[in-house]
Amino acid sequence: MATEAEPLSWHDIPELIEMDARHGLVRIPPELDVPVTPRVRRLIDTAPFRRLSKISQLGLVSLVYPAAHHTRFEHSLGVYRLALLYLRRLTHDPRCRELLTPGDAELFVVAALLHDIGHWPFCHPIEDMHLPEVPPHEQFAERYLQDSEIAELLRDDWGIQPEHVCGLLSGKGHQGVRRLLASMLSGPIDIDKMDYLARDSLHAGVPYGRNFDSGRLIGSLCLNAAGDGLAISEKGKTAAEMMVFARYVMFSEVYWHHGVRAATAMLQRAFYLLRDVLDFQTLFELTEPAFIEAFRQTAVSRPFACLLDGLFGPRRRLYKRWAQFSIFEGENVYRRLAGRPYPWLVQCSEALAQELSRNGQREVLPHEVIFDAPPVQREIEFAVEVYFAKEQRYRSLTDISPVVQTLARRQFDDYVKRVRVFLEPEILKSVQSNADPETLVHRAIDAVEVE
Repeated sequence: MATEAEPLSWHDIPELIEMDARHGLVRIPPELDVPVTPRVRRLIDTAPFRRLSKISQLGLVSLVYPAAHHTRFEHSLGVYRLALLYLRRLTHDPRCRELLTPGDAELFVVAALLHDIGHWPFCHPIEDMHLPEVPPHEQFAERYLQDSEIAELLRDDWGIQPEHVCGLLSGKGHQGVRRLLASMLSGPIDIDKMDYLARDSLHAGVPYGRNFDSGRLIGSLCLNAAGDGLAISEKGKTAAEMMVFARYVMFSEVYWHHGVRAATAMLQRAFYLLRDVLDFQTLFELTEPAFIEAFRQTAVSRPFACLLDGLFGPRRRLYKRWAQFSIFEGENVYRRLAGRPYPWLVQCSEALAQELSRNGQREVLPHEVIFDAPPVQREIEFAVEVYFAKEQRYRSLTDISPVVQTLARRQFDDYVKRVRVFLEPEILKSVQSNADPETLVHRAIDAVEVE
């Protein structure tokens, strides 16, 4: 770090220097070189960061897409590399160079590298349940950043206070330059989204998340009209549209694939049933293999242990899709279930189990029926400004792009996410062929709402 007598300049940031010098590099897929300076090396060699190398980025997706075993460690390096590319581009924007100091740039670099530090195995499916007793991953991030070896490295190597990193990662209450940095971490064209779409697509073995020109998009970055967020120049419009479409298709074909959601629903139900006996503080600090082992041991001898055995046991055994509803098919059911609290969905599944028991050939146990619905929190809209240099005017991308208007401004969740009812495979065989799923689901919902 430069001393107070020698102010830091853009040319002094070691990570930007190393990116062009092309030494001290590590390689990550797909054939990307990531500059690792000594101070970056010390951060990624800490125990909290190394833990990310044993936490998969997509968790249960690998049960459907077998090669999707990449880790949050790899993703974090990819996001850090994109942070450097964003900064290198923005140094050519006079307004940004005037607003963003080299110290701000270093804070952004560190936050990019450490943005997933608080995540635990299967973090997103568990947090999507919005259970009040489950601590948010930001709480773990704050502890790792302030009460571990990372805190000392941030102060000594970077001259950065850990609480400033925590504040930036929270994404809340920012103004001016901090709002700009927060939007670069989590916003319409953020470094996290740009990495995970392409990386998840690569490892899943599908092309959807890589069908946008990231280089063109980065090359078009500039400040928005207010100077507190990112915009793109007119040249980046098509690349931005393709990124919106890539996100739409990745949700539709990968993240919300019915097999992936069956596995996710099984994990969530097991977690919900065990929540009163789990030690969250201990469990959430484990690597993924240890997490799975502890989770399964807690469920041993319980009637719903089959949920975890089907996910992590010697034989893959996922629940089967019995019914599916969306705004296009069974809209009334969809509207009644989408965005409802998870405990309420469990009650509905229990009520449906009783309905199926009355209409089927055997008793259906409560855990053998699972309702899966879009969570309470909805996806963010793709709100970004496009700068037209000749007119010196900004326009909203949603106003000038029918693609973005359809896939981002209108409710994204309703187009790619479905309400599904999953049944234990043997139960599915016993359900009478003349049983109407929509009628039975309505009855189950009615029973819960009457209580």
